[in-house]
Amino acid sequence: MIADLLCGLVALAFGLMGVGSLWAPVRVTAQFGIPALDVDGRNEVRAVYGGFGLAMALLLIVALLMPALRGGICLTIAAALFGMAAGRLISAVIDRGIGRWPLRYLGIEIAAGLAVLLAR
Repeated sequence: MIADLLCGLVALAFGLMGVGSLWAPVRVTAQFGIPALDVDGRNEVRAVYGGFGLAMALLLIVALLMPALRGGICLTIAAALFGMAAGRLISAVIDRGIGRWPLRYLGIEIAAGLAVLLAR
C-alpha cells in the first residue's frame, strides 16, 4: 500500500537523521557553515536533530502498526515539517537569501510533509 510506503520512507529518513546527528553532530552543522561545536553545541544538535528525529521515526512506526492513530500522528508530523519549512522561508526573507543546503532541506521538509499527509 502506497500510504504505508510513504510513512515508512519518512520514518527511515527521520531515523537516519536521528542516528547521524547523535553519532556525528559536527557533520550536521558543517553543512551550514558551522565547522566546530563545543560540548554544549554537540548536546544541542544531538537533542534537537538526534532526539527529535528518532522520536518522529518512532511515531511513524507506531502509525504503521496502529492505524487508528495514523491520522493524528501524520498530521502532527506534517505540521512539524511544514513549521520547519516556514522557518526557513521566513529566514530567507529576513536574510534576503538562502544557501544551497538550507534550500535542499526546505525541499525535503515540504516533500516529507506532503508524504505524511498523503499517508494519513
